[in-house]
Amino acid sequence: MSDSTSVLDDLREESEELDRLVAGADPRHWALATPAPGWTVAHQIAHLAWTDHSALLAVTDADAFHALVEKALAAPGSFVDEGAEEGAALPPGALLARWREGRTALAQALRAAPPKARFPWYGPPMSAASMATARLMETWAHGQDVADALGVVRPPTDRLRHVAWLGVRTRDFAFGAHGLTPPVDPFRIELRAPSGDLWTYGPDDAPQRVTGPALDFCLLVTQRAHRADLALRADGPDADRWLDLAQAFAGPPGSGRPPKGAAS
Repeated sequence: MSDSTSVLDDLREESEELDRLVAGADPRHWALATPAPGWTVAHQIAHLAWTDHSALLAVTDADAFHALVEKALAAPGSFVDEGAEEGAALPPGALLARWREGRTALAQALRAAPPKARFPWYGPPMSAASMATARLMETWAHGQDVADALGVVRPPTDRLRHVAWLGVRTRDFAFGAHGLTPPVDPFRIELRAPSGDLWTYGPDDAPQRVTGPALDFCLLVTQRAHRADLALRADGPDADRWLDLAQAFAGPPGSGRPPKGAAS
C-alpha cells in the first residue's frame, strides 16, 4: 500500500478534479439526478462533505465520532441519506465552500497524524493512509455519479491504483457482507492500468484469477457499473462469485447499478 503522503497527494488531485467539474457547472445542474436513486449532484457533494467531517472527527475527536456511530446504529437505513439531504439543501456556493473547508481540514489532520496511529471508523479502525485511501475511493466513486449526471466522460488516471488496492483488500469483507464464508486461498488479480502498466496482486500460480482493465475493476468494486458491462474475466468459481458481490465500501451490500439497456 502507498504511504499516507502519496495517497493524500492523490486524494487532493482527485478532489480538485471533481471540484473543477462542479464549480464550472451551471448552478441549475446541481439539481440534476444522478444514478444513485433520490440523489442529485448536490447530494453527492454533500455526502462527500459529510463523510469528510465524520473522518475529521474520527482523527481529532474520538468521543464525538463515537456519538455519530451511535446515531448511525439508531437509524442504519437513513442516517447517510439524512446527512446528504441536509447539505444538499444549501445553495451550491455554500455547499462547495463547506466541502472545500472540510476536505482541507481532514488532509491537514491526516498529514499531522503519527505514522502508526489508528482511528475509529464505521468498520475496523484505520491508519491515516487507509483513511485517505477510503476517502479517495469515495471521492472517485461519487465523482463518477456526478460525471454521469453531467454527461461528462472523465479520463481515468493511475490514481485508480488506490481504489483497485482497496477493492482487492475488501474481498473477504464482500463475502462476509453477504453472509458467505470467504475463500481460504488468495486470488491472483491482474489489472491493466490507464498508463498501460500491469498491476498485480496475489500469487502468480493462484488458480482463482481476475483479469481486465483497472478502470472496469474499480467501477465494479465501487458498484458504479454492472458486471455485464465490464471487460473483466474470472477464472474459477470463487473468483466468479466475487465479481457478483464485490464492494470496496463499508456497510451493508449495495444494490449496484443495473446493466445498460435494462428496463428502468
